[in-house]
Amino acid sequence: MAEATVPLISAHALACTRGSARLFAGLELAVGEGELLQVAGANGSGKTSLLRILCGLSEAESGELRWGGEPVKRAKDAWRAGLLYLGHRNAVKDDFTPLENLRASAAIAGEALGEDTALSALVDIGLGARLDVPARNLSQGQRRRVALARLLCGTRARLWVLDEPFTALDVRAVAQLAGAMADHLRGGGAIIYTTHQPVDIDAPRRALLNLDDYAC
Repeated sequence: MAEATVPLISAHALACTRGSARLFAGLELAVGEGELLQVAGANGSGKTSLLRILCGLSEAESGELRWGGEPVKRAKDAWRAGLLYLGHRNAVKDDFTPLENLRASAAIAGEALGEDTALSALVDIGLGARLDVPARNLSQGQRRRVALARLLCGTRARLWVLDEPFTALDVRAVAQLAGAMADHLRGGGAIIYTTHQPVDIDAPRRALLNLDDYAC
């Protein structure tokens, strides 16, 4: 009998409280290589809170996270190095150009990013005419593209955690991002994401987690 594959990331009996409200409890999930997990639920159900917990940006009220089968407290370095998070806030510095922002985000992750690769990603995502413009002068959609260009550059992160990645993108950029996500999955990566937009993503394996099922 073949051995069961250990999930890349898993959550066990996870509970989340924000302020005086408990958003969810008893939550279980497991995401492995090549798997696309969409997190769904009503507004206020805790979708963003869950993604931030999975990335270590917020703490759960209770429960346990595991990375590669190990509690994240013991696998902290591998956990942090193995994921890439893009949230509602684009984490784009106003004084930096798109190129400077892109290379800075790679440097923070400890990854070398050549100028040619970065420029190619920015042109591909539709920012070729805005390369020298400080981010403060970009539209919200353009700022979003700066952040998302990181996904087109190649990254060692095995897990992408994406909160509403298609927001403020035009049809061409949506298709391009969906293609990058599919490439990541085919390469053995995993993705956990939220979206209000129905987007077709070619995924070897997909699953849906509805937070309404864990509401308190």
